[in-house]
Amino acid sequence: MANKTVLVVDDSVQNVELLTALMQAEGYEVVAAADGLEALAQVAASPPDLILLDIMMPKLDGYAVCRRLKQEAPTRLVPIILLTALGAEEARIRGIEVGADDFITKPFSRAELKARVRSLLRLKAFTDELEHAEAMLLTLGRTVEAKDPYTQGHCERLSAYSVALGRELGLPQEELTALDRGGTLHDLGKIGIPDAILLKPGGLSEAEWAIMREHPVIGERICLPLRSLQRVLPIIRHHHERWEGGGYPDGLAGEAIPLTARILQVVDIFDALRTVRPYKPALSLKTACDALRDEVARGWRDPGVVEPFIELVELGGPSEAPEPAEGAGA
Repeated sequence: MANKTVLVVDDSVQNVELLTALMQAEGYEVVAAADGLEALAQVAASPPDLILLDIMMPKLDGYAVCRRLKQEAPTRLVPIILLTALGAEEARIRGIEVGADDFITKPFSRAELKARVRSLLRLKAFTDELEHAEAMLLTLGRTVEAKDPYTQGHCERLSAYSVALGRELGLPQEELTALDRGGTLHDLGKIGIPDAILLKPGGLSEAEWAIMREHPVIGERICLPLRSLQRVLPIIRHHHERWEGGGYPDGLAGEAIPLTARILQVVDIFDALRTVRPYKPALSLKTACDALRDEVARGWRDPGVVEPFIELVELGGPSEAPEPAEGAGA
């Protein structure tokens, strides 16, 4: 696998030279670090495709380095092979606990090490392809937003507010990640709606509304092949359902509507109320909150989501949520 970069981390010059020679013989580019802190700096500057990581090192041992890298989103998918002369069972258990992808005890078989590196790099290449596909879909989601000059910053605000509300409601990290992605992908299906309908300045006819209501299903269909987006699919499909069952596409009611979809729909409505549209001015915070409470009174929204959200925005909202720009809308 040419053009792949392997980071060798070991405080022994002899071990670094040996591992470098082995990896270069396989066609990999090799960079080296002599301790854990230097390794973290190397990864921050240029993430490698794989790390060969010694455990017993000065300043910061291999366990700590591995744990830090696996906790950070940009580096958690970089394969790490731990190398050690310690007792195999204890070291292996600790290695598993900190997230290592593989483990080799010194002295090691050169053939085995090469084979394990090749295997993990093949897996990394597959993972990179999936991440690339996901990134392309997120770009498409932002492209849909960019079609309408009144939607500037909409996706970022939805993501920030939805994650903040999900955190307030005690959702686990995987659901918070889904909400973050859902802010960008919820209206992805609008890419399949003709611009004549999507950007029509006036009201839509019943036939045009029927076409517009297809966008949640179109968006779900586009994202369906990616397993990494499975938790986002309910948000995409169901963010236009209503609490009393009068929404679309499936007419779900009450708690049958996924909680993440209920969260995003409330945030989506709030952002639309708070931003300028061709047919209306931006509403004040109080008026927008009153409008949300009115939707609860009509039976359209979940009061268990709306009230915590109003409390959140009345306290200033998440610090990472950008304010709606003048002239921008949902």
